[in-house]
Amino acid sequence: MTGTATRTSPASAPALPREAWLDGVNPATRILLALVLSVPLLASIDAVSAAVAIALQLLCVPLTGLRLRTVLLRLLPVLLLTPIAGVSMLLYAQPEGRVHWTFWYATISDGSIVLAIAVSLRVIALALPAMLLFGRVDPAELAAALAQIARLPSRFVLGVLAGTRTLGLFLDDWRSMTLARRARGVGDRGALRRFFSMVFVLLVFAVRRGTKLAVAMEARGFGAPVARTWARRSRLGPRDAVALVGAIALIALALAAAVAAGTFRFVWS
Repeated sequence: MTGTATRTSPASAPALPREAWLDGVNPATRILLALVLSVPLLASIDAVSAAVAIALQLLCVPLTGLRLRTVLLRLLPVLLLTPIAGVSMLLYAQPEGRVHWTFWYATISDGSIVLAIAVSLRVIALALPAMLLFGRVDPAELAAALAQIARLPSRFVLGVLAGTRTLGLFLDDWRSMTLARRARGVGDRGALRRFFSMVFVLLVFAVRRGTKLAVAMEARGFGAPVARTWARRSRLGPRDAVALVGAIALIALALAAAVAAGTFRFVWS
């Protein structure tokens, strides 16, 4: 009897994620980039700077290796929660200009409408950099950067590594619970009630898994106050400097656009 060797054709082999330009940027630098792209936006509440920042950040999506559709899907929860901040500003901000509607403490004026739009766009502008910068980050590389570049305590770094490793399990648990409820015939009615019950069950799973993981890590000596070595070496390179300069230029253009349009206003003014 003769055996036949089975070859895996390139078409049937699993496709590896294509390397993006941002993959060569150190995770520690990405944390600094997130601060550069978000903190200066807190100095002003205007729609122009936030809109320009969002537009420029979306233009940088090809550098991250993420698809625009993926970014929009991840941004969907933020888009659903954004109206909460906008409505509160719309109803309870200090009236300015023409008053369109008033009832008790709630007043809608020209100033509150502009402020509501600005706050809504600013929420998106603050959330988008984190999604773009950390959408494809490797947890092991992030831990190595925090320990070797940021010089954070190893106990904290290992906790971050363990936490990021378990984030993907939440999606698996959610899918398993959904399929189990449908198999029992209880997953087709009461969408809102089902959502909150599944969130509670997922919270219980997370607490139990976190407790077991913490005990296991302590038993293996991860919490010992000793100098640790790291399997991966984390370094800074020229690409990190280019990314930092690009982030500074992006946020400077956004703020300059607001100043040129005459909409820039400090938060405390």
